Amino acid sequence: MRDENEVEVEQGFRVLSLIERYRLRLERKRKQLRFVRKSRELRRVVNRTSDIRAGDVLLFSVLRNERIRLPYFLEYYRNLGINHFLMVDNDSDDDSRKYLGEQPDVSLWHTTHSYKQSRFGVDWLNALQYRYGTGHWNLVVDVDEFLVYPFCDSRPLRALTDWLDASGVRSFGAMLLDMYPKGPIDEKEYKEGQNPFEIAEYFDAGNYMISRNPKYRNLWIQGGVRARVFFPNDPRKAPALNKIPLVKWRRGNVYVSSTHTLLPRGLNLVYDESGGEKTSGCLLHAKFLHTLRAKSEEELKRRQHYGNSREYRAYKQVLEKSPDLWCPESEKYINWRQLEILGLMSKGNWV
Repeated sequence: MRDENEVEVEQGFRVLSLIERYRLRLERKRKQLRFVRKSRELRRVVNRTSDIRAGDVLLFSVLRNERIRLPYFLEYYRNLGINHFLMVDNDSDDDSRKYLGEQPDVSLWHTTHSYKQSRFGVDWLNALQYRYGTGHWNLVVDVDEFLVYPFCDSRPLRALTDWLDASGVRSFGAMLLDMYPKGPIDEKEYKEGQNPFEIAEYFDAGNYMISRNPKYRNLWIQGGVRARVFFPNDPRKAPALNKIPLVKWRRGNVYVSSTHTLLPRGLNLVYDESGGEKTSGCLLHAKFLHTLRAKSEEELKRRQHYGNSREYRAYKQVLEKSPDLWCPESEKYINWRQLEILGLMSKGNWV
């Protein structure tokens, strides 16, 4: 029989667990009230959401001055099986807004308000997902992020979401994998409509740190080329690479921190706690193109990014030296099977 101390300890843990769940529910409610308020900052440019049908897979994104990237981005995700794009233009002064407004499968909103004060776009996208994404599989990505998942070369995204539905899974994790060219970033010019991975062909296969967030239960991943080159003296300041970009949306869902963290926190369990492997993917990150220098200078002036634009300050400082991000351990990208062999993603039990 258990003694009185053991019973008291168990009861204490139960009380703490109840308090913790209550606090998380309050946090979720606050985030919901916040996105309702922030939704007033969005002005409709063109709304084609009446075209959305039951079962459609939707893509949500916030952008600013990304006209050169948009043709390939839209083509890539159309080919993958996205049915409708819901985009927020954060006051671009290039032709991004005009171009997107002409696309038949895009609904577009515009805002002049602060990206930083919207929690880096999270509030705007939470609002749109609440209104238009409920009941759908929603993919949330930046325009320089390209999802790869098991069998993506032969199966559309709908095949993955159908399998997730049949398995009772409501969220899908993907590690952000920074891609880069061999040679200085400015050496090859990226052209509109081009596959960025014709230039940014390489990635770091290792050098990743993984920890577990005790509050939200999500994994926290850092490392790769950004830690190696841009934060070599303090890799813990490197950007987080853990993402949960694909979610079967319910009205109670909210993103807390970019696509790193969700509430309810059960959505963050995109890994197997028993030591096995859950199906997962990667987001190929096409940031390191010749456009990054100008982007860094713009964002340093705007000061709208996390940590007083710490990341962009690191980019500018290193890019002034025209560095080669490639190293002898760099891997040239082939396909998703290569990423699975390297342990960067997994097909789990999806066959």
